[in-house]
Amino acid sequence: MKHQRQSAWQLLLLPLRLIIAVLVIISEIARPVYRPLVHWFASLSIVKHFGEYVGSLPRSAILVLFVVPLAIAEPLKIYALVVIARGHVISGLVIIALAYLMSFLLVERLFHAGREKLLTYAWLKWIMDRVEIVRKWMAEVKESILASVRTWLRYPRN
Repeated sequence: MKHQRQSAWQLLLLPLRLIIAVLVIISEIARPVYRPLVHWFASLSIVKHFGEYVGSLPRSAILVLFVVPLAIAEPLKIYALVVIARGHVISGLVIIALAYLMSFLLVERLFHAGREKLLTYAWLKWIMDRVEIVRKWMAEVKESILASVRTWLRYPRN
């Protein structure tokens, strides 16, 4: 009985795991493009002060501040892909770029500022643990691909 209940939960959680994996993969691909902008933005004194303020708030307030822009940015990314698929490539790219800017500049800053308190929510810690697993897997895949490319470039086949 317990095994059947676990199997049912595993099956129900599969779509959530797939969504997390896809979003992390897309984010990891986009991250190098935005990294210089994110570092510059994070270095601004107003952003540092805002982060300190957010970190001083109760966890429920931090959760609301974090979830609202997240609930806007993530569906926008999916919508952008639909727009691109319908043939409006420029519009879709603009939408996805803005959604990623919102994610990297606002959502990540809010999460970083309130991380300690946010991770006291067991469900959010569970999700973030899964995100970290996918990120580590992506790093391993990336290193494997780079090692293969380096080897291939060193030893060209005749």
